[in-house]
Amino acid sequence: MSAGEGPPPEPSAEEDEPDGLLRRFLTAESGPLMFAREMLTSMATVAAVGLLLFAVSGVWPPMVAVESGSMDPNMQKGDLIFVTEPGRFAPDAAHGDTGVVTHQVGEEVGYEKFNDYGSVIVYDSAGNVGPPIIHRARFWVAEGENWYDEANKAWVQGADNCEEMDNCPAPHAGFITKGDNNAYYDQTKNISPPVKAEWVVGTARIRIPYLGWVRLGFSGAATAGPGGVVDGATAGATTAGSVTAENATISGPDETVESGGFGPSESPTALAVPS
Repeated sequence: MSAGEGPPPEPSAEEDEPDGLLRRFLTAESGPLMFAREMLTSMATVAAVGLLLFAVSGVWPPMVAVESGSMDPNMQKGDLIFVTEPGRFAPDAAHGDTGVVTHQVGEEVGYEKFNDYGSVIVYDSAGNVGPPIIHRARFWVAEGENWYDEANKAWVQGADNCEEMDNCPAPHAGFITKGDNNAYYDQTKNISPPVKAEWVVGTARIRIPYLGWVRLGFSGAATAGPGGVVDGATAGATTAGSVTAENATISGPDETVESGGFGPSESPTALAVPS
């Protein structure tokens, strides 16, 4: 130490007090304190946006990613879809208190969603161990109804009468559903029986192209395997994380569809949702 120099100054006691540490945390321009502050700020912002979307939608998660193409071209792989609880913002044309407008009624009153008539619903049928499915509600059937005459004959797999169709007469009341890009009704392809009102967990409201790829990247569904099948789907089975590129799905736990095979545009549309 040279002459005239005193000992180095000791840290101020104020810096060791809680108020001092907080001030340093809030004002640091470099180092670990700044990094921690920026990380916490980002996490708080994401949480706030999530809570706001939940408050508006009434369902969690309020955003889901489309994994494949059974709803093409109106919903495409990589789209992010904002969904709401079915009863929220329900139009007057909705069936009963379901909040859902069928394609049949939508055509009569001019109600359109995603470039076609009627509501696009997210449903989870009883006993389904996989993720929910997102398809359009075509019309409503009553328990025991012979709905063959009401059906589009091109979508019933060549059936000539009710006895030759699955789920006809209707085992219970519910919606007849179909992917916009699928060849057949869900109810004639063993995807689901008529969709009961209580199975509808949400209705699709807004489509945001491309943003769903982030979620698909985390779920492993962004990369297609051989033959247009993503992430190892096997013949005769479709899973939420492993779906044909021609069909749309909501990512979550694996959904296995009964062997028998879907055509290139006949799988359910599933969604990628956080676990």
